[in-house]
Parts: sequence; structure tokens; C-alpha cells
Amino acid sequence: MAELQMLLEEEIPAGKRALVESYQNLTRVADYCENNYVQAQDKRKALEETKAYTTQSLASVAYQINALANNVLQLLDIQASQLRRMESSINHISQDFNQPYIGLFLTFSSL
Repeated sequence: MAELQMLLEEEIPAGKRALVESYQNLTRVADYCENNYVQAQDKRKALEETKAYTTQSLASVAYQINALANNVLQLLDIQASQLRRMESSINHISQDFNQPYIGLFLTFSSL
């Protein structure tokens, strides 16, 4: 239960915040790269710098998405496990509840 709560209250919201921050940072990086290219005397160097920033940024975002996806999958696994336990408990209660009536039905049907 503590793991579920930690995922819901900390890990997943932190992952979402990291993606929002990355979006904001990527916007600034894109603006910088555009301005740098426009103002650069050496366009080839500016282009190489832009490629490096792009590669680094995409790798960072891919890592963040992977981490968030793993947390969501872990959350779903925990919830599925909880549902299986609840289903088992409900089936057990149902059997306990129906057992006396089955015996009573069998008694009346044999008369």
C-alpha cells in the first residue's frame, strides 16, 4: 500500500513535472539554437551545436518518458494485484454466504 501511495503522490507527479519542465527547456533551447544559427558567422558550427543539443534533449526526454511509463506500469500491476485479492475475497464471502442455502435446497429437493 505504501508503494502505491508513493507512486500516486510522489513518483508519477514528479515524472509529469519533469516532462513539463523539459518542454519549457526545449522551447528555450530551440529559441537559442534558432537565434544562434541566424546570427552565426559559421553556420556549419551552429548547425553542429544544434544537432548536439537536439540529440541530448531527445535522449533526456526519452529517459523521462521511460521512467514515467515504468512507474505507471508498476502502478497498474499493483492495482491489478489488489483487484485479484478483492475478487478472491468476494468469491470466498459468496461461497460462505451461499453454503447454508445450498444445503437447505438439497434437503427440500430430496423430500
